[in-house]
Amino acid sequence: MTKDHLERPAGAAADWTIPQDWSSYTADEHAMWDHLFERQAAMLPDRVVPEFIDGLDVLRMTKPGIPDFDELSERLYKATGWQVVAVPGLVPDRLFFEHLANRRFVAGRFIRRPDQIDYLQEPDIFHDVFGHVPLLANPVFADYMQAYGEGGLRADGLGSIDNLARLYWYTVEFGLIRTDAGMKLYGAGIVSSYGESVFALDDPSPNRIAFDLKRLMRTRYRIDDYQQTYFAIDSFEDLRKQTVETDFAPLYGELSSSADLDPADVLSTDVIHHLGTQAYAHAKAVA
Repeated sequence: MTKDHLERPAGAAADWTIPQDWSSYTADEHAMWDHLFERQAAMLPDRVVPEFIDGLDVLRMTKPGIPDFDELSERLYKATGWQVVAVPGLVPDRLFFEHLANRRFVAGRFIRRPDQIDYLQEPDIFHDVFGHVPLLANPVFADYMQAYGEGGLRADGLGSIDNLARLYWYTVEFGLIRTDAGMKLYGAGIVSSYGESVFALDDPSPNRIAFDLKRLMRTRYRIDDYQQTYFAIDSFEDLRKQTVETDFAPLYGELSSSADLDPADVLSTDVIHHLGTQAYAHAKAVA
């Protein structure tokens, strides 16, 4: 699902960046950030990977109010060479990949309204910054994100963006990781969502399956609700090795002749950590 049809908004630079204009945020907008932050910070410590909590501390994101991107980028750059840049919203795929390949993470500057507190489809600053940026302070994950951007530029030339988008979705956005302390969250779409932070680990409904690159890239995903399947990596280093050290060109060739899988499909070759009941998805489908 590409975003190349988007037109550059008025006032955006050629790379679609805009000033964050931090001073224009209202007291209510800062209060919304604080509410969302405090709610997630209270429930995540036993659920999220320790690298995420470490990132919050390193980047000093625990201070009240919406972060100033200039200050945040200064600390992040010292840690891993990354920066955070503001954009009006979604950006075309190739520009997104170019920013990642150059260690720039694009973030929307708007924050959700009170009536959107538990769900909105277009990512806001809380999802983008709270969800994504802490792990960019981790050197291994930071390298993975840059490599993903470089891979995206190659995939764009091969017409394989849809397959590569699934890798981003099931790792960066909705990934789980196996640790000695049990299954933990690391995907930004989960850690920025109160409901999915519980659902992804505790609910019997979704499948939890071991990460397999080709299998994952065949699997469609949900953009309108909680995921029906989550893929679990063994470590960030393992994720980096399985992706950065893979020649994707022949893999895309194999995928072009393989049927797509539905979000809830389970294969006989899957390593299953939990076989989901799919009760949640079935109930929503008949509601």
